Amino acid sequence: MSDALRPRGPLWTLYEHLAMHVGLGALALLCLTWLPFAMLLHPLLPRPVGQRLGRRVIAAGFRFYLGLLERLCACRFDLSEIEGLRHERGLVIAANHPSLLDAVILVSQLPDAICVMKASLMDNPLFGSAARLARYVRNDGILQIIAGGCEALQQGTHLVLFPEGSRTVHFPVDPLQPTAGMIAWRADAPVQTVLLDFSTAYLGKAWPLLRPPVLPLTVKARLGRRFDAPTDHTAFTTELEAYFRREVRVPAAPPA
Repeated sequence: MSDALRPRGPLWTLYEHLAMHVGLGALALLCLTWLPFAMLLHPLLPRPVGQRLGRRVIAAGFRFYLGLLERLCACRFDLSEIEGLRHERGLVIAANHPSLLDAVILVSQLPDAICVMKASLMDNPLFGSAARLARYVRNDGILQIIAGGCEALQQGTHLVLFPEGSRTVHFPVDPLQPTAGMIAWRADAPVQTVLLDFSTAYLGKAWPLLRPPVLPLTVKARLGRRFDAPTDHTAFTTELEAYFRREVRVPAAPPA
């Protein structure tokens, strides 16, 4: 019997509630701790120095956070397959998007990675300062995303993208947007797929923020197919979606 389907006792249910608060609270505390430093350093440091420092602090903070979840919150992360990517340069990292933890998982292993962030999050006092220091790509429209993504790739940065555009609603994947293909085409960059397997879709689109997880929560990041830089971004998007539909594993439904 899988962990997610074992009978749940009252003490274990209480632990799941406590683990939820510890996990969410720790992430907020980490962000708040770095916030004043990021705000101060952003206008003071030269851009290359600031973005390098900002990205490495975020990656280190996320690695520490995942370690905390493993030690205190009965989470199990197998990320060994993507560790080697940190030594490569100029890759589009395209992953499925079952949970709010996805970016945390990927960036924790890629100390020179950046993400595309919603403009509202970039302006958020909790998250925005760190993202601005690291020079994440601001989602102010498709042209800005393509320009920012191509610039980052030309500098040898990993660009983490979720081609669905939002967390998955209809598993295994929702219809893909063409952004990843357009950026890879314009930047002449390969696309490395990563397949994120969750035991349950904790913090997914249909999982309320304050609904406790089903523990133990297991997450495995699998290194998928690497696509050459596309010559036709429309055909590439169709091929990438078909690949995800074949390879993505659907999380188990949580107990009622």
